[in-house]
Amino acid sequence: MARVTETPLIHIKGLRKHFGALRPLRLNALSLMPGERLILRGLDEPAAEMLAHLVTGASVPDEGLVCIAGRDTREIATDTEWLTSLDLFGMVTNRAVLLDSLPIEANLALPFTLSIDPLSPDIRDAVVALAEEVGLTVALVHPVSGLSGLDLARVHLARALAPNPKVLVLEHPTAKLAPGDASALGRLLSVIGERRGLAWLALTEDEAFIKALGGRRCRVVPASGDVKDDRRWRIW
Repeated sequence: MARVTETPLIHIKGLRKHFGALRPLRLNALSLMPGERLILRGLDEPAAEMLAHLVTGASVPDEGLVCIAGRDTREIATDTEWLTSLDLFGMVTNRAVLLDSLPIEANLALPFTLSIDPLSPDIRDAVVALAEEVGLTVALVHPVSGLSGLDLARVHLARALAPNPKVLVLEHPTAKLAPGDASALGRLLSVIGERRGLAWLALTEDEAFIKALGGRRCRVVPASGDVKDDRRWRIW
């Protein structure tokens, strides 16, 4: 029987993207398979943001190829097609907008519905389940503005998990966290990833987070675009 070859969730080849930095974003070759966990070092926050835009189809490369589940992002022609392609992804980033004046439960409900006052019973059940999954123990009626840095990260993670994605893009998610909190977030993600069978692309330089998170560790060389094993952190 012929072996079935899986299609990468993300496939990049010969990528070049100019975005206002001193040098363009370069990635010569990168693939992420279903269920694979990849940590990619070597990209500062602006470069990581641009890569997140590229892999989700929000931007297209100047040169090279970016494919999402086998489809060239340049082939996504309409807003509807793009929004459908986004269902593949959960984004964990501090750039995601939270409504500080609204309670936690309303912020967690927004991926499901715009009718948040009051929440319907089924939406409330979904929100409670998400909160429990990410370890939020504060009352969900509290405003987001009063949360600790780690609990804010939990809210971002819960929002990313809401559409039941196949892959998480972790864009410097611990930039505002202390090392202990970064480790806690990494351990939480590791447990959730195993339970859900998630793949992820983690763009980070946070050593505490990397150690707790787990996955294949690589480093991009910005000047050349080569992606190499980051052997300092590789577990043999």
